[in-house]
Amino acid sequence: MADADDVRRLALALPHVAENESDGFDFRVAGKGFVWSYPERRPGKPRLIRTDIAVLYVGDEAEKQALLLGEPEVFFTTRGYDGCPLVMLRLAEVDVERLGDLVTDAWRMRAPER
Repeated sequence: MADADDVRRLALALPHVAENESDGFDFRVAGKGFVWSYPERRPGKPRLIRTDIAVLYVGDEAEKQALLLGEPEVFFTTRGYDGCPLVMLRLAEVDVERLGDLVTDAWRMRAPER
């Protein structure tokens, strides 16, 4: 079972990563976000930063749909993310090794080639 501390450790171990100040976690490379805490929006209530859920950059709609359909207990999305190459990841549903692969893949897609 992974958690926010694991996200932070794994993300900061990658080259050229910066952490934005946040109520949760928010990591960028070359100014582009690749993993951050899920900002849950609830009708009539303030936004809630969920550190038990990570938003991951996945690159394209095909990858997004493959994750959502293949592992709905692990990955989900909301209408606010329709058309965006992003999925939400329930951290408690993955081990640290899998989380490391997911965070690294997201970083690779956002990091400059050099």
